[in-house]
Amino acid sequence: MSSDTPTLDPSELSFPAYFRYRVTRDLGGAAAWFGEKWRASLLFKLIAFALAWLIVLWLAVWFFLASDLPEAESLVEYQTPLPTVVRGADGEIVHSYARERRVQLQFADFPDRLVQAYISAEDKTFFTHGGVDVTGTANAVFDYATKYGSGERAVGGSTITQQLAKILLLGDEYSVTRKLKEMILASRIEGVLEKEEILELYLNEIPLGRRSFGVQAAARAYFDKDVGDLELHEVAFLAILPKAPERYGRSGQEEAAMNRRDFVLAQMEDNGFITNAERSAAAAKPLGLARQRSRRSADAGYFLEEVRRQLISDFGETAEDGENSVYAGGLWVRTSLDVEMQNAARESLRRGLMRYHGRRAWSRPIATIDMSEGNWARQLASSFLSVSYEDWRVGVVTTRTGSSATIGFSNGDEAPLTNLPNALKAGDVITVSPSGNGFRVETPPAAEGGMVVQNAQSGRVLAMQGGFDHRLSDFNRATQAMRQPGSTIKPFVYATGLDNGMTPSTEIDNTRYCYYQGRQLGEKCIRGGRAGQFPMRYGLEQSQNIMTVQIGMQAGMSNVVDTIKALNISDDADPYAATSLGSEETSVSRIVAAYGALANHGRLNSPTVIDYVQDRMGKVIWRADNRPCNGCNMASYDGSSMPRFGIKGRQAMDGRTAFQIMHMLEGVVTRGTATVLNDLGLPLFGKTGTTTGPKDVWFVGGTQRIVAGAYVGFDNPRNMGGYAYGGTIVAPIIKDLIRSSRDHWSDLPPVAPEGIRMVRVDRRTGKRVQAGWPSRDGNSDIIWEAFKPDTEPERSTRQDEIAAKRDEILALIQAGREGGGQARRAEGEPENFAEEQGGIY
Repeated sequence: MSSDTPTLDPSELSFPAYFRYRVTRDLGGAAAWFGEKWRASLLFKLIAFALAWLIVLWLAVWFFLASDLPEAESLVEYQTPLPTVVRGADGEIVHSYARERRVQLQFADFPDRLVQAYISAEDKTFFTHGGVDVTGTANAVFDYATKYGSGERAVGGSTITQQLAKILLLGDEYSVTRKLKEMILASRIEGVLEKEEILELYLNEIPLGRRSFGVQAAARAYFDKDVGDLELHEVAFLAILPKAPERYGRSGQEEAAMNRRDFVLAQMEDNGFITNAERSAAAAKPLGLARQRSRRSADAGYFLEEVRRQLISDFGETAEDGENSVYAGGLWVRTSLDVEMQNAARESLRRGLMRYHGRRAWSRPIATIDMSEGNWARQLASSFLSVSYEDWRVGVVTTRTGSSATIGFSNGDEAPLTNLPNALKAGDVITVSPSGNGFRVETPPAAEGGMVVQNAQSGRVLAMQGGFDHRLSDFNRATQAMRQPGSTIKPFVYATGLDNGMTPSTEIDNTRYCYYQGRQLGEKCIRGGRAGQFPMRYGLEQSQNIMTVQIGMQAGMSNVVDTIKALNISDDADPYAATSLGSEETSVSRIVAAYGALANHGRLNSPTVIDYVQDRMGKVIWRADNRPCNGCNMASYDGSSMPRFGIKGRQAMDGRTAFQIMHMLEGVVTRGTATVLNDLGLPLFGKTGTTTGPKDVWFVGGTQRIVAGAYVGFDNPRNMGGYAYGGTIVAPIIKDLIRSSRDHWSDLPPVAPEGIRMVRVDRRTGKRVQAGWPSRDGNSDIIWEAFKPDTEPERSTRQDEIAAKRDEILALIQAGREGGGQARRAEGEPENFAEEQGGIY
């Protein structure tokens, strides 16, 4: 080199220039070294080729494995699939809709001992590794190599992060490819989530057996406790479950579970989480697994199924249907269910059905099982048939030989069976009760029924019973059964009369009624009942059919149909005479809501079983009551009147008419067809109903605050017997309901709307009286009657009273001459109803 060549001084260069200088110099030196070795050594060439191919192969494998992996970032917004939790009117949990047991907790909710147990059992280096434990992975590789081809599954060696990747993103495929993908994803997860967030997801998602996902659900399933209440030995047991979630909780695996639990306790001691004394004390305790969880669901199957049906309709069933689905959205649902009222409704309807059933013989099984398949216990369990009535159970007849038989249950137990019907055979699924050393055949009532209890002012359904037991039949007769309402429709016929010029004192002829049916059918005459002229009140109290048809015809059957439709009793009622006697079909839910309008001054509230729905974060996403409340959320009180909600419901009929009908229906309880309710001492109103046959019997009524209704009949309608009436079958059911829930029923008198005038009248003539006052005696001649302004009746005279008494005596004489054929019965219907009503209904 010439001495004239300038020497470069690195200290005189800027940082970018110096960086370029160093890179050029070092790369040049490395390239020169590599070229020299490449030319001089064949071994170096082979090593270089091998390293290059390894790098290319690694890049190819990485691209192949990582190209289609799910994004770890999705876990940042991941929502655990959670069941829907249902609360009653008092806020207490009454049920949950879940196909898997899941409860989501925050990391702060997990006890330290629980976290320590899982780290000790699954991943002791969790807080230090970056997603993959190199040592654990090496051990897993070695174990896999030694067991390859044997069919035996190798140890996993997965970290908690890897397990989370498998659970949420990859699935449970057993392969080397899945394991490599798991490692890649675990590294990515560690890059987007904090350690506490990873643990929170893991402890909420890990499958732990008994259909439980997450530690809180498992704590409930195995110990019937919340995680915060678990003891050390119970925490250690939960930590063994990820290895074999369906094994350690089973009967016969106690020793294996104890050994694994003690290993976890030892690991906790080695890691410094517990002392030797704590480990010894915990290891000395039994597993203590709960065989049966405490009941956390109200016995309100029909009500809860109606809630579920509405939720699925509004929000969908599974996660694919939306983020607020019933079985994944984690909804919190506040319902109107009053558990005490529901219990009363369920038991009163059951007792009424059993009373009607009496000593009727066994007729047919609930279901049948094919005994030739040999797995009768599994078939019975998969039928999900059961019963919750006294000490009854559902079982299958496993053998029948002459007068001896055995009954089998879903757990595989068998026992002798007595009280055998002749038609009973092997494979019949029946109800039985304990008897001596075995069981005896029990017969559920063949007749069924439905009941609804509703708040008249809000429409909130407090109780709903759709049959004897929803475990035997899930058909909800309170909402799904469409039946003829019979005489329970009559109040709305009378209401139409009041809206068209009549008053409670208007006299109607009850002797006979003839009307023209058209050129082909000609004139039709209806006879029967007590002959004479009587005020409207009498016709409603005593359920007089001729008077009802007269009123409907005079008011106009098209107007009657309009009233029925306005109150949503029926959508397609026909303007025929039979409609006024209850020939159009309706449901218990619909007609109870209509009676609620009578109690609510004519305002109709659609029945609701859900008050509001919250998402998993507590935000209200649906509510039944959407009335505005201006000023309810003001920042500070401004001194004005207290803000109030608007009036609820739709004005479906004149409020004064509604009160008049309700007031007249009080007479049904006092001296009419429902006097069985009179001794309750409540201001009750209501109406009985009996359809042709009779095939269905009804009662609907209550107080101005709560209205209840029920019917009893066969699912395939048939004659219930000549003694079956609403007053004798269903009114006692409602009486039983009220007695069992007496605290819910107010004894305050009803409040009249504006525009009602209470006038003293003679109940036999409907005329106004000046002398005397109404008494508490239901048979008093003087009563209070409700009138609209300027419709009050004239004053009664002595001649009116004599004429009314004479008509009553003549009617009794006439009835005696006819041999009692038209004498009134408990329900107030003629003996031969269909014939005497001219085939109307």
